[in-house]
Amino acid sequence: MSTVRSALVVTAHPDDVDFGAAGTVAAWTAAGIEVSYCVCTSGEASGDGSPGMAGVREAEQRAAAEIVGVQDVTFLGYPDGAVTPSLELRRDITRVIRRVRPDRVLTWSPEINWDFVPTTHPDHRAVGEAAFAAVYPDARNPYAHRSLLEQEGLEPWSVRELWLADGPDRLRNKAVDITDTFDKKIAALGCHLSQPGAVEAVENNLRQYHADTAARFGLGDGRLAECFQVVDTK
Repeated sequence: MSTVRSALVVTAHPDDVDFGAAGTVAAWTAAGIEVSYCVCTSGEASGDGSPGMAGVREAEQRAAAEIVGVQDVTFLGYPDGAVTPSLELRRDITRVIRRVRPDRVLTWSPEINWDFVPTTHPDHRAVGEAAFAAVYPDARNPYAHRSLLEQEGLEPWSVRELWLADGPDRLRNKAVDITDTFDKKIAALGCHLSQPGAVEAVENNLRQYHADTAARFGLGDGRLAECFQVVDTK
């Protein structure tokens, strides 16, 4: 990680990163990597469905981000439950990439994980597809979304690594030891009070899942890990 200066996490909803990658994010920030979040919706189609839910969920995500060392959180305001990998979404993610200029982008896989469908929300896959297109080729191409350069002055940027969460197990090739940051992951999840489910039950289930993941990658007894598909985009 010593060669990585900054990273950008692109998600569909508030709490996606905390379920899927908050232990990894906390490990990155502890190592001195500056991490930013780009959340494509505000998660308004959840909780009690009240008109103020978007604001509630944004505040919850900002609080969770602070726990794992993230200060920069951008919400794009796309409709929760109706995200498509549109040119507009690609442009808006490209804008964030060119502003943040990350060495690494972590987002959700555009592929279906048939072994665990609950993580394969259509919004997740749409954001993953759009984020991949933003990483390659849009962000590095000066002629893509010309207004970003010509009107906003955002120079092209090439992301070196793409990390994909919640894809098919057979494609996951990178484990991150989160034993020392698991408590921060759980604390971050605890910020999402508008969402149903007891934190204690979530903690027990996640601890077992991450222990199984660590064992599968040979990290040893008592270790916990999150895993991803890592793609070289150079």
